[in-house]
Amino acid sequence: MLIKDLPTPHLLLDRRKMERNLARMRDRAAELGVRLRPHGKTAKSAEVVRRAVGDGPLAVTVSTLREARYFADEGIRDIVHAVCIAPNRLAEAAGLLREGVDLAITTDSPAVAAEIVRAGGELGVRFAVMLEVDVGEHRGGAAPESDELLAAARILHDGGMEVRGVLAHAGHTYGCTEPEAVAAIAEAERAGAVAAAGRIRAAGILCREVSVGSTPGALFARHLEGVTEFRPGVYMFMDLFQAGVGCCGLDDVALTVLSTVINHRPAQGTAHIDAGALALSKDRSTATQPHDRGFGLVTDVHGLPHPGLTVEAVHQEHGRLAGPGGVPFTVMPIGSRVRVLPNHVCMTAAMYERYAVVDGTELGDDQPVETFWDRVNGW
Repeated sequence: MLIKDLPTPHLLLDRRKMERNLARMRDRAAELGVRLRPHGKTAKSAEVVRRAVGDGPLAVTVSTLREARYFADEGIRDIVHAVCIAPNRLAEAAGLLREGVDLAITTDSPAVAAEIVRAGGELGVRFAVMLEVDVGEHRGGAAPESDELLAAARILHDGGMEVRGVLAHAGHTYGCTEPEAVAAIAEAERAGAVAAAGRIRAAGILCREVSVGSTPGALFARHLEGVTEFRPGVYMFMDLFQAGVGCCGLDDVALTVLSTVINHRPAQGTAHIDAGALALSKDRSTATQPHDRGFGLVTDVHGLPHPGLTVEAVHQEHGRLAGPGGVPFTVMPIGSRVRVLPNHVCMTAAMYERYAVVDGTELGDDQPVETFWDRVNGW
């Protein structure tokens, strides 16, 4: 199949750019002396995760139990579910354990820790648990110095469960635009996670893993002393927001949305494509950065940017193109293809079932698609 034969909208994955991103993070893990446990929530693809770990341990981080099931069925069975578990999903997690999957679940709550102990006894399994530590984002987790952290660890330990370790995510690195600011937050994340693990160990409870992770933190951390693993995910594909943070350049963005021009509006200097809110997402994260990319930056089918052209507005299935001087109608006729670089690749990819993989040397309508890789969606 050729690119011109793909229905639109469609995800295009530039394999060469992706592999360059993957190699960069493997090298970074080696430099920092930590294990790379890539987060599968971005790619949601076993093919991508296998390439991400390279010759390293075949391990993955997930955000949903649907992802955990998918990766386990694909032979990737060392899994950390890095979102605090809902008690009504414990039976599902226990099923994976009974099948021999090395699954660690997460909580930050003594009350849920008690539910884990109760369910473990009723279901006849020993859950391995990561305790989430809040290192400044306040999205979730217990503070490193909190009573709740030790209480949850004690409940799990005394109830016969395994306290596998502590887990932190400094998501507030995404509010930075300078490497030094990211590095400072990454150090606070590291120090908080290490301190939390130290308190648990001092209480006589085994706590072998100290897990941190975000793409900016992984790339700009000064050191990760005391940390055993990191869990970046967006780095695999990169996006416009990561470029704004300073993690990559525009040429490192490996995933784009192939779309078709469906009309012209000469009086307004705009045009529409068949990729709207569902195909691109409504993420406007670059609006707070020096370069606002609208709902995505527009290139031609070869990946060459149309200067200043963005998706300025979206409806469910329509995206409106606009830019300084208007849309270049002569080089972008109705029926022509464009590619849109996403603001937040995790959100953009969420509606799609597969990637059309290309080798990235010369993108054009007549370039063949190498293969298709599936991805898992849902919860």
